[in-house]
Amino acid sequence: MPYRLSELAARFELERRGDTDPEIAGVGTLAGASGDQLGFLANPRYRSQLADTAAAAIVLGADDAEHCPVSCLIARDPYAAFARIAALFEPRAALQPGIHASASIASDAIVSPDAQVGAFVSIGARSRVEAGAFVGPGCVIGDDCIVGGDSELIARVTLVTRVRLGRRVRVHPGAVLGADGFGLAMQDGHWLKVPQLGGVVVGDDCEIGANTCIDRGAIEDTVLGEDVRLDNLVQIGHNVIVGAHTAMAGCAAVAGSARIGRYCLIGGGTGIVGHIEICDKVLVTAMTLVTHSIQSPGEYSSGTPVQPSRDWRRNAARFKHLDALARKIGALPQAKD
Repeated sequence: MPYRLSELAARFELERRGDTDPEIAGVGTLAGASGDQLGFLANPRYRSQLADTAAAAIVLGADDAEHCPVSCLIARDPYAAFARIAALFEPRAALQPGIHASASIASDAIVSPDAQVGAFVSIGARSRVEAGAFVGPGCVIGDDCIVGGDSELIARVTLVTRVRLGRRVRVHPGAVLGADGFGLAMQDGHWLKVPQLGGVVVGDDCEIGANTCIDRGAIEDTVLGEDVRLDNLVQIGHNVIVGAHTAMAGCAAVAGSARIGRYCLIGGGTGIVGHIEICDKVLVTAMTLVTHSIQSPGEYSSGTPVQPSRDWRRNAARFKHLDALARKIGALPQAKD
């Protein structure tokens, strides 16, 4: 369904500028948008593309409006405004309440008549699927689980046991929540498995990426606060606590009993060791290894930037000499003021 630019401005409380009121039928990038699409400028790196855009209109900040060759919408945060508008054009199938004939539902499980349960779904004992929830094909919901209202398990999602999802949680295909945590004790030369007796608690409005794994706690629960966003292939160990509004990019891994604060951003490939704490509003850049607690907000890194292999080998060969060099420098006479 197309929208007039003036309709979008009113709906999202944005200022409209320009002499035309084009009809918007979709969204696109500055370089790729067509004559009936809305583009956006949020990153100054793409400002040079503004003059030649073929978009019908642009979402941008007030500072860029005077250079815009087409009608525009002024937003304090152009990317956030674009995201809200783009959601209008995302095709989403309407919920069709009911249980597919091929689903297997335990006799004491509770499925709301206003929920949709797809083909070949299995729901275990004492579990509950609340109103407005969508459980897609091939999902497995084990015993004592809760799928909160208006949540969406897209397909082939596994909730092993004692997993409680809040409202409006979205879980992408292949994710596994509530598997055993990695709890082991060495006895007489052999590993002894530590029972994982806790569960997983996921707050409202969270999103969990494809093939992400969240282990259940050993005694207490593994917890994600509200509005946590996990990318694909993220590993959350047992008894981890992730604060509200934190986001983690793909392939990040958090070891057991770590505590991560609110509004943190964890870059892709980051490793966080267990039993440490990261305070609120910390940004960890990609491929960083966090080995100790972080107690002050800010940006942290540890990865080595890419360089030609010849240079890297030369530098790596000198790593083992750094300690001796530091000792020699420390032994030098100290300069007097």
